[in-house]
Amino acid sequence: MPAPVKCKGSIDTVELQSTSSMVFAIEEINNSTDLLPGIELGYRIYDSCASVPVAVHVAFQFLNRLEAQFNTGKNCSQSGVVMAVVGDSGSTPSITMSQLVSAFNIAQVSHFATCACLSDKQQYPSFFRTIPSDQFQAEALAKLVKHFGWTWIGAVRSDSDYGNNGMASFLQAAQKEGICVEYSVSFYRTNPQSRFQRVADVIRRSTAVVVVAFASFGDMKILLEELSRDPSPPRQWIGSESWVTSTELTQYSFCAGAIGFGIPKSAIPGLRDFLLNLSPTQVSASPVFTEFWEDAFNCSLKKSNTPAIEKKMCDGNEDIQNLQSEYTDTSQLRIANMVYKAVYAIAHAIHNAVCQKTNAIAKCDKLIKLQSNRVLTELKKVNFSQNGYDVSFNANGDPVAIYDLVNWQKSGSGIIEIVTVGLYDASLRVGHEFKINRNITWMEDSRKVPVSVCTNSCPPGTRKMLQKGKPLCCYDCIACPEGEISNITDSADCLPCHKEFWPNAKRDTCIPKPVEFLSFQDILGIILATFSVLGACLAIIIGAVFFYHRTTPIVRANNSELSFLLLISLTLCFLCSLTFIGAPSEWSCMLRHTAFGITFVLCISCVLGKTIVVLMAFKATLPGSNVMKWFGPPQQRMTVVSFTFIQVLICTVWLVVSPPFPIKNLTTYKEKIILECALGSAVGFWAVLGYIGLLASFCFILAVLARKLPDNFNEAKLITFSMLIFCAVWITFIPAYVSSPGKFTVVVEIFAILASSFGLIIFIFAPKCFIILFKPAKNTKKYLMNKNQS
Repeated sequence: MPAPVKCKGSIDTVELQSTSSMVFAIEEINNSTDLLPGIELGYRIYDSCASVPVAVHVAFQFLNRLEAQFNTGKNCSQSGVVMAVVGDSGSTPSITMSQLVSAFNIAQVSHFATCACLSDKQQYPSFFRTIPSDQFQAEALAKLVKHFGWTWIGAVRSDSDYGNNGMASFLQAAQKEGICVEYSVSFYRTNPQSRFQRVADVIRRSTAVVVVAFASFGDMKILLEELSRDPSPPRQWIGSESWVTSTELTQYSFCAGAIGFGIPKSAIPGLRDFLLNLSPTQVSASPVFTEFWEDAFNCSLKKSNTPAIEKKMCDGNEDIQNLQSEYTDTSQLRIANMVYKAVYAIAHAIHNAVCQKTNAIAKCDKLIKLQSNRVLTELKKVNFSQNGYDVSFNANGDPVAIYDLVNWQKSGSGIIEIVTVGLYDASLRVGHEFKINRNITWMEDSRKVPVSVCTNSCPPGTRKMLQKGKPLCCYDCIACPEGEISNITDSADCLPCHKEFWPNAKRDTCIPKPVEFLSFQDILGIILATFSVLGACLAIIIGAVFFYHRTTPIVRANNSELSFLLLISLTLCFLCSLTFIGAPSEWSCMLRHTAFGITFVLCISCVLGKTIVVLMAFKATLPGSNVMKWFGPPQQRMTVVSFTFIQVLICTVWLVVSPPFPIKNLTTYKEKIILECALGSAVGFWAVLGYIGLLASFCFILAVLARKLPDNFNEAKLITFSMLIFCAVWITFIPAYVSSPGKFTVVVEIFAILASSFGLIIFIFAPKCFIILFKPAKNTKKYLMNKNQS
């Protein structure tokens, strides 16, 4: 036979409290008249030493019905037959034990094994637990980290089934929440000290402020001890339930502000009195309590055989009532309540298997030979409430996941206390699982939530661009490109604005594009309108002067009727340029081009008529010529009407087939809208201009031919200069019109109208007005005849 297994290290007072809680629950059940009346439960207690080999040894012990380390001392009707197992505390020993006991259909109810892997009913069909699976805790931790905006964290874990599986679940949940992990390292209590030193160095050198620790109490204690030798920069610790609710670890003050999830604290009536009811006789009779007593009071119940380590003898005055120990601390009772519920769950399963209710009174068959598989079957169905705590199992053998959110806060005296600050209930709908009902104290006793990000948040108006070779949480903030915005923090993409909107300066919202057109409020609009009005006034004044001196030779020299008609058409030319100023509308778009085309043709027709008159008049002076009778005033009027009618016909066809219309030009400028008139039919527009150009060219040629006529017919020279200016303006207009952007297209068109109109009125009428007003002596028939004879 191998030597008896002995555990290493000192006694775990938390486990001792859990063990005593199990005994308390069994005695409470045995004294109950409602649950298993007349039937007493027995128990055997084994120490697995949190070790897999020892757990295997323990499992074989009770499966082979070997003698227990200690029991109740009472005779049982089915002595030695194991109906169910409570434990183990650790996930790894529980996994090993479950693989053995499930072969015998023995139910196993753990109070502290949280590995998500144990929910697999294919591998662990007889496993149940009263503590939630780590799957729920991992998801809760990920949501907690996300809730406070931490996207850059470090992760440490126990190198065990509990730590590895728990951290794997957390990392998977964290990835879904968009959380990045700078490092993930593992350690185990049996590792050499150098391993813990390396883990501590990783934490010290990291840039992540938040550290998530999914570790067991024993492993975490060694790591914190190593960190205490050379404290790292302030870190915000996020803990799993295995260590974050341990009062023993609160001695490490650099962990102040730690938060995490723990089993809900509870109260079990009578448990404290039971725990403290330890007489010297009871203590001496139990090796476990003897070790606890000697460690707690630093005395010895028995004289030591080793003088070198001899302690003072216990004198019986030791006061357990005032002992500060996790064994005597019943202020929160987290793990103990899980044990309490596990025992009651097994008792209810046995009760349902052997008892029946008759007239509201439970009658139990004390002689029935109960099989463990029957207890296993009934355990799946249990659903009861004990001391206000609901107990039931889902199809995976797990309870409803409810956690306390706990926070390590410094009290006024400087002692770190574990304070419940909220609740997490996985049974609530998504987004409402968290309830934080009081202030949280963070690292360094701060009330401000620490920041732990790889890169500061990208403000609205920018987007994230990942840094090459780094996690998703490490990125550069790039300004949104032209025409796009982002209106949220940490936007992955920028969104284009609607075509009629444009980003503001910060590029975080779309604002309506400014609408631009040549208005009467613009400087250019005011200048051009002024010149238009001045030109029209000038034409009217000249007309008045001509009318007043209509009987003088210089007015009558070249068909005064055409002169007055030319002045009227020039007035209309000046005024039609005003239709190009202002917001385009349907009527203004149609009017501006057609009015311009018709008035200019009328104007050129008059000039052409005057040029023909000059040529015909010269030929009429030749002997035997009667040409003037073929080009008298009626024929001149008909010529003007005919040329103008052709332009009217072209404009009418243009307006009927495809008239100009107002549009919003969104392409010339990205950041603003240009209101302008679309041509409708480009052919119609260029036909109008082409016809004007044709008449102007014809007029220019005739004027050039007539320029050397006698001085009294020198109006041909004036027409030549005016048409030269006219043609030059409109030849340069074409490239300028095509290349000018936005409202400057309209400016170019108005300028061409005004320039050509001023060219005509100045070169044709200014010299005559000068003679009429300032040289009246030259405005006589005698002067003209003498000049002609000379």
